[in-house]
Amino acid sequence: MEVKTNVGKQKYIFVTGGVLSGVGKGITAASIGAILQAKGTKVSIQKCDPYLNVDAGLLNPKEHGECFVTKDGAETDLDLGHYERFLDLELTQKNATLSGALLSQLITDERAGKFHGQTIQLVPHLTGAIKDAIQLASEGSEVHIVEVGGTVGDYEGLSYVEAIREFASRVGRENCLYVHVVYVPFIQTSKEFKSKPAQNALNDLRGFGIVPDCVVVRTDDPAPVSIAMKIAAFSGVREDAVILLSNAKTVYEIPLTIDASGINAVLERFTGNTKKADLSKWRNIADAQAASFSQKVRIGMVAKYLDNEDTYLSVIEALKAAAWQEKVDLELVWINAEEAEVTDFERMDGLLVPGGFGGRGIEGKIRAATYALEMQKPYLGLCLGLQIAVIAAARKAGLKDANSTEFDPETKHDVVYIMEGQAGKESTGGTLRLGDYTAELIKGSQAAKAYGATEIIERHRHRYEVNQKYLQAIEKGGLTISGLSPDGKLVEYVEAKGNPFFVATQAHPEFKSRPYRPHPLFVGLIKAAAGQ
Repeated sequence: MEVKTNVGKQKYIFVTGGVLSGVGKGITAASIGAILQAKGTKVSIQKCDPYLNVDAGLLNPKEHGECFVTKDGAETDLDLGHYERFLDLELTQKNATLSGALLSQLITDERAGKFHGQTIQLVPHLTGAIKDAIQLASEGSEVHIVEVGGTVGDYEGLSYVEAIREFASRVGRENCLYVHVVYVPFIQTSKEFKSKPAQNALNDLRGFGIVPDCVVVRTDDPAPVSIAMKIAAFSGVREDAVILLSNAKTVYEIPLTIDASGINAVLERFTGNTKKADLSKWRNIADAQAASFSQKVRIGMVAKYLDNEDTYLSVIEALKAAAWQEKVDLELVWINAEEAEVTDFERMDGLLVPGGFGGRGIEGKIRAATYALEMQKPYLGLCLGLQIAVIAAARKAGLKDANSTEFDPETKHDVVYIMEGQAGKESTGGTLRLGDYTAELIKGSQAAKAYGATEIIERHRHRYEVNQKYLQAIEKGGLTISGLSPDGKLVEYVEAKGNPFFVATQAHPEFKSRPYRPHPLFVGLIKAAAGQ
């Protein structure tokens, strides 16, 4: 990989974490980026994950949260979703770096003889690959933000910590800002905050040769200034560079909270940009979230993962954004797809079936789509939600055993079937239909009216498609095809006539929704659920 060596005035911010994982590094990184953008700085951002996976495509969503898909088809960690929503950027595969991909390439290059007999080692070869990946992802920006996944001290993350330490020698220490995010617990029995774990985490980082320029202290409740003073004294970090950050009601308040903290002084010293950040859009979002509206809509999410909202993070954020825009309170009701019955759907103002894989809970989802078809209940189907709707319509038309070959390989009526060229790849990674694809919508359709256009681009992540041999039965069951691929071979959108809003798409529109610019399909669902 060739990278530029003359970086000029380009700056790099590295965000690491200590004490425990899930402490908020991704939101912190995205919020710093939002503040810099609000000052007129061009930013880029990247997630470096020490996992030995090649990408996030095969990670269990129940454990790791949703798999976020970029426009060029990279299957990534959910933090890239945070980045896109906060920074309104469309990221690519270069913005997500996993150890498995780097190691795989190193081994491929070694087997091809590109190292001319050298002994291949973590240092300098893996660390060099990490540095190259960082510099490649930074191209075109003034400040590049890098979040290092995991916790400093994890075995698998040591190469990344060493790489970002070495990176200062490549671009100059003055061009690198190290931000360490730590957690300070509150002990109920003694009624005091304990900073010792944070002190140890800072010692770990210093032991690897990095003295942070800024420490973000995460707490559940607001901590006293004495905690910041104590951490500053033990870490050697300036007091005004120790930022106390307690839990917020919503992640979209965090850019405002961080901006009001001492981090502005840190960023100004680092970048030289002393402009006041224009955070008006974040204040508007915070005000909308804090507001109580006269009308409430109840949306039923028919899903199988009910104990980890991160599994459907982008869907939830898209629903919230649409509700804020339409000035209604959103009540999101989780409906267990494995147990879902008509009585669960009756009390909802609208139903949503999100994407997913596997046969668990499928019949409950089909019941939801059938109910929406028969009772004119507003419905939004995403990816699997479209396939479910098609199965429901086919069964309603009399094909009682209609199904997808994903769930019943022996079905006589495979209204959803394996994509051409995908047979035999059902258990392998990176073989789905991934990333941006164009769809052509039928003029006058609900979908076209929602988008205000007849040609749209959305992101995809699926392998199975609607079998157009059954279009007559699908239409008899109450659905019409409202969007196709440009060549007409693939069904991209279906909808139900007579329903205030019944739209299902093979795509994942949630990935392109923004808190201050909600996706039109989610707005359509909220409007219909509110009776607008």
